[in-house]
Amino acid sequence: MMHPIFAVALKEFQDGLRNRWLISITLIFAILSLGLSYYGSIASGQIGTISISSTIASLSSLAVFLIPLIALLLSYDSFVGEQESGTLLLLLTYPLSHKQLLLGKFLGQGAIITLATCLGFGSAAILLFITSDVQNIFSSFGLFILTATLLGLCFTAIAYVISLSVNEKSKAAGIALMIWFFFVLVFDLALLGILVGIEDGLSQNLLVQIMMFNPADLFRLINLSALDTSDVNGVLAVAINSSLSPMTLTLIMAGWILIPLSIASIIFKKKTL
Repeated sequence: MMHPIFAVALKEFQDGLRNRWLISITLIFAILSLGLSYYGSIASGQIGTISISSTIASLSSLAVFLIPLIALLLSYDSFVGEQESGTLLLLLTYPLSHKQLLLGKFLGQGAIITLATCLGFGSAAILLFITSDVQNIFSSFGLFILTATLLGLCFTAIAYVISLSVNEKSKAAGIALMIWFFFVLVFDLALLGILVGIEDGLSQNLLVQIMMFNPADLFRLINLSALDTSDVNGVLAVAINSSLSPMTLTLIMAGWILIPLSIASIIFKKKTL
């Protein structure tokens, strides 16, 4: 007999296939990555010469906008939508705990994001491997795909907190968009304003510590600090030579998955349906 968590995960994954989420996300990531890989040399001013650094830097800059938005759109109504339709109460009549339902949904929707990320961005790595003699393609793209997946899972977990905190899908959608706007745009603009506004600026260590509070910044910091690139500007230019290793930063990103999931679990357990 299948474990309840995996039964829920399978249902969520099949729902994602039925709603074309997997196909849509994979196509978006593939078109994005293949286009930037093919034309990535233009960014470095050398047409015909593929630059792995500028390709990853360009992909990181665009993916940080897309991945959180897609993850939030995929997951924001996971609980509130089922609560409105009455199926959430029905699900909890089965021999299924709140935690098992939460983890099952996370595994199922997380599998969609993970598979779409691997297929979409992996296609660019394969293209570069076949058409060029650039070294370390798979190691560079491997780190990018890993952190892109973690970024998607971070915002999936955050979406669950939103979905369990409200009683209307419209409210959940509005809050999800505000969360995306804050982490992707407002946070960095505020940080840049502080850097410019303070006469002596922020120390590198303090700046990096503040960036730990934004998974989107962590994603870019990991990928750009792992590359030998000069395609970095803004706040990241100050923080790029952080003393923290990519592995340490990746573990902190994992914390951005576990903490919101734990908060969501607590809210779900106390929620009255």
